[in-house]
Amino acid sequence: MRAVVFDIGGVLIDWQPHLAWTEILGSEDAARAFLERTDFKVLNARGDNGESFVDLAQEIDDPQDSNLFAEYVALYTRTVENPIQGTWDLLGRLKEVGTPVHAITNWSAETWPEGLKVHPRLAEVFGTVIVSGQEGVMKPDARIFQLLCERAGIAPEDCTFVDDGLHNVEGARAVGMDGIHFTTPKALEIALIERGFL
Repeated sequence: MRAVVFDIGGVLIDWQPHLAWTEILGSEDAARAFLERTDFKVLNARGDNGESFVDLAQEIDDPQDSNLFAEYVALYTRTVENPIQGTWDLLGRLKEVGTPVHAITNWSAETWPEGLKVHPRLAEVFGTVIVSGQEGVMKPDARIFQLLCERAGIAPEDCTFVDDGLHNVEGARAVGMDGIHFTTPKALEIALIERGFL
C-alpha cells in the first residue's frame, strides 16, 4: 500500500520564528532584525541537526543577543501557534480511506517537545515520525529518507513525500520516492487526487 510522508513545518504547522522575540523586542521588525544579525537561519539549521541552542548562543558576539538567542527553546511555543488547517483536513481524509501517513521533519530535538505542547496530535496522527534533531541527520540527506522507510517497513517507491522545500522534495526523489512540492492545501489536494489517494 502506498503511503504519504509529510513534512511538518510549513506544511502542517505555520512556523514563524520571529514571534519568539516580537513581544520582548517590541515589534516584528525588531524581531526580524534580530534574526538577521544573529544569522538565525544557519544556527537554527544546526539546531535541527542536533546541536544545543544554548551552545549555539555562545557563538553570538553581542552579549544581549546571545542571551536572547539562548531563550529560544523557552519561547518556542510562540512560533508554532497556528496549524495549516487545509493540510490537516487532507491528512484526515487520507487516514479515513486507510492510507498510511508518516512524517519526516527538520526539527530540533529541544524544540520538538515544545511543539507537541501546542499541537499534541503531531505525536498521535503518524505511523512513524523521524525528527532530524533526534537522529543527527537532516533532509535532504538520503539517510533520513532511508531511515523512515526502515522504521515504517516500506519501500521508497511506495512513498509520496510532501514538503514546502523543493530541495527536500528533490532529495526524496533521489532515493526513489514520489515527491510533491507543497505550495497550498488546494494544490496538494489536486496532486493527491491525481495520484489516486483521494
